Amino acid sequence: MATLVSLREAAAELVHDGDSVALEGFTHLIPFAAGHELIRQRRRNLTLIRMTPDLIYDQMIGMGCAARLIFSWGGNPGVGSLHRFRDAIQTGWPAPLAIEEHSHADMAARYQAGASGLPFAVMRGYVGSDLPKHNKKIKSIECPFTGEVLAATPALHPDVSILHAQKADRKGNVLIYGIIGIQKEAALAAKKVIVTVEEIVDDLDAPTNACVLPSWVVSCVCVVPGGAHPSYAHGYYKRDNAFCVAWDGISRERETFRAWMDRHVMGTADFAEYRRSSGAEAKVISHR
Repeated sequence: MATLVSLREAAAELVHDGDSVALEGFTHLIPFAAGHELIRQRRRNLTLIRMTPDLIYDQMIGMGCAARLIFSWGGNPGVGSLHRFRDAIQTGWPAPLAIEEHSHADMAARYQAGASGLPFAVMRGYVGSDLPKHNKKIKSIECPFTGEVLAATPALHPDVSILHAQKADRKGNVLIYGIIGIQKEAALAAKKVIVTVEEIVDDLDAPTNACVLPSWVVSCVCVVPGGAHPSYAHGYYKRDNAFCVAWDGISRERETFRAWMDRHVMGTADFAEYRRSSGAEAKVISHR
């Protein structure tokens, strides 16, 4: 059953060096606050899992948190490359980074398999692709009914999945709405789940067919208003496109990257202080 704790407490208790950690969210509800807390707590040798690693994984990789990345696409959305990710791959700075690349459909299927208690995922998606030549986790399997040759990849079971959502009730049930990515499957596939939320409410007032994570799936709920910035939280605040553009310049060189991270992340006590330090506080304005 979910417990209501601070993000600092949740990260300290549930995320350990060497863990596999999935910070999921698609377009919006990306758990930036949680990623910052893992950086502050100096987690090391993490296997980071994410369908679309963007700025938060660039920051975590650049601060030495990651030893391995399992992913399907990586970049600064609408802007370009992730410079800290690229530097880790090309030069091993600040630490060598192993990568395991899959297709979008494969990553989604792997989460689904993990959530369903299945040992592997099956798909047609790699027909004609060269990716299986570069990833030994992608195998061939023959359908026992038709003889068709399909691709199979192992189910994902993160040690910890971390999500951001709009709200939770006082029992720890979590409501996610707007664009739904793979958050539900990532939670069900994981051994432990941390969810940061914009607010705690007495009643979720969830509409029919809403995505609700029941409290028995969630380990900890942490109230972190604005915790998805610079991504957006549907119904709460908009995406900070200017920050994504600015990040390209901040992260391009090691010195400017470290100076920014030391000032705004390592030099702040929590995400609320980070928002004041970085200027994000003025941009996370509720539009509800």
